[in-house]
Amino acid sequence: MRKHKKKKLAAEKARLAREQGSTGREYGENSHNGYKRSVVKKTVLIAAVLVAAVTAVAVYVEKRSYHNYKIVKSSEQEDVVSTSYVEMNGDILRYSPDGVSLVSDSMDTIWSETYQMQNPVADVKGNRAVIADKDGTTLEIYDKSGKTGSVTTSYSIIKARVSKSGLVAAILDGGDDTWIDFYSTDGSLIAENQTKVDDPGYPLDVAISDDGVIMMVTYQFVDGNDTTSYVAFYNFGDVGQNEDDRIVSGYKYEGVVIPQIQYLEKGRAVALKDNGFTLYQGSQIPKEGKTVEVEKEIVSTFFDDDMIGLVFKNDSKDKQYTMEVYSTDGNLKFKQNFNIPYTTIKLSGGNILMYNSSQICVMNSRGVQKYMGSVDGTIKDFFKIGWNRYLLVLDSGVDVIKLG
Repeated sequence: MRKHKKKKLAAEKARLAREQGSTGREYGENSHNGYKRSVVKKTVLIAAVLVAAVTAVAVYVEKRSYHNYKIVKSSEQEDVVSTSYVEMNGDILRYSPDGVSLVSDSMDTIWSETYQMQNPVADVKGNRAVIADKDGTTLEIYDKSGKTGSVTTSYSIIKARVSKSGLVAAILDGGDDTWIDFYSTDGSLIAENQTKVDDPGYPLDVAISDDGVIMMVTYQFVDGNDTTSYVAFYNFGDVGQNEDDRIVSGYKYEGVVIPQIQYLEKGRAVALKDNGFTLYQGSQIPKEGKTVEVEKEIVSTFFDDDMIGLVFKNDSKDKQYTMEVYSTDGNLKFKQNFNIPYTTIKLSGGNILMYNSSQICVMNSRGVQKYMGSVDGTIKDFFKIGWNRYLLVLDSGVDVIKLG
């Protein structure tokens, strides 16, 4: 009887041990799963807080306006009468009739080169630049490391443009005829094209695709009593070798003047007309895309790789101008009336900059006015060189400023 009780007691202890062991494992698993769920919840919460914080900062930066500026660096020894400045991918290209130098945003010289020109004019695209002696015969080609090539042209230079790959196109005045010459980065001649006033017309502007394969030219000619414009695309690759004069596509616009053209990013190009603009797309054979036409007279245009802006006169006394800004696919980003007495308007570093001889105005890409104020001295140029940093060229010297 006692042995039976002992066996029964031992069996009961074993059963309790099994139950406790099973319960312990279940508790451990539930505890581990609960911990994982807690970690996931915390991670999601932290991510949501971070997203909210970043969004709040972005909104704050977007809406924030500035009421003054401070001078970060001043250079009063600059010969601003004969020297010009242009932003070059974060640095500043400074050029004059005697030579050119690349300086940092703190005005420290990176490199310098000398030349002799009467009327130097620069064109910059990314890390590449060309300086042409307008009405002269000298072209100098540069990148961020210095000079890559030099050209002495056969005729007087009307205009020169550079691509992101460093290839250069120049319109030359040959008297009765004009020439459009195409040069490599070292200045060697790739192609030349003679044009006549009646066929295909007088060239007004030239642009080059980023890879240097396509050259875009806008011509103007008189057809009867009407002025007609012709936009031609020359392909210097394999696709264009069997085409007449290498023209792979061309478009006529009757009664329209097209004074300015430009290659944008992603293979897009734009023709800025006196009644709007037309976009083109295609890496080998550019095709006509969206056209935006306006009824009011355009008084100013401005553009970069991401935006195209048009300004019209407004009938309102309170708001003298109307600005329309489009994306480079032709969609309207915003429309805004304003009353800033500007003489120059441009896109620089993603901002819309306006200025006259004594005032500057900065707008962001959504039309929010970031700063408007007067400046001591006469303004000669103004452009963005970094985040909230601008180069202000005055008659008394050059200042690097920061809005505050």
